[in-house]
Amino acid sequence: MQAEDILKIVQDVLDERKGQNITTLDVRGKTSFTDYMVVVTGTSDRHLKSLCEYVSEKLKENGVKPLGMEGDLGSDWVLLDVGDVIVHAMNAQARGFYQLEKLWSVEGSKESEQQAG
Repeated sequence: MQAEDILKIVQDVLDERKGQNITTLDVRGKTSFTDYMVVVTGTSDRHLKSLCEYVSEKLKENGVKPLGMEGDLGSDWVLLDVGDVIVHAMNAQARGFYQLEKLWSVEGSKESEQQAG
């Protein structure tokens, strides 16, 4: 299955399961370990875990076996590694603190350089 097909399944499941502020980062050419990162906000630690579990189950139904999942109940960040797509399910506080979108954004780093210079 192509990375774009996996990405579509991930996005659809996160939307169906009430993931909030779903953002897809295209990191092809920026890193060698994945093509896409999907960042989603959950409402509780249980919601974060269940979002990743639902994505994992749907992918397995489509013949894609996730490589691993990190984080558990009580975590403010659960990561699901599917190879070409990595899902970062975070609570609002962790998402605001780590700012992954800004970290992986070319525009974000250009803005930081302009402000610093």
